[in-house]
Amino acid sequence: MGFFDILDHLLSFAAPALAVALLVTLAAPLVLPRTAQGPGWWARLAINCAAGLVTLAAGVWYFGRDGKMATYVVLVLAVATAQWLSARAWRS
Repeated sequence: MGFFDILDHLLSFAAPALAVALLVTLAAPLVLPRTAQGPGWWARLAINCAAGLVTLAAGVWYFGRDGKMATYVVLVLAVATAQWLSARAWRS
């Protein structure tokens, strides 16, 4: 397998985490209270991406392969929880 094949596989693995993190970060101001303070949107996006990638890696470790729906359910829950925590929404 060449370099570009490996890069393609890694980007395809990370794409769901990046997409969910971006969507949750952009939708957060519509859902979370306005009084919630926290880091800027770019920092929350990075935190959400990291939470998503860790979740996907844990899913590969636990199930032995990528693409299980259970992993994607946990991915959405993990990114939403990371967004809620990083926005400090529990204080409002």
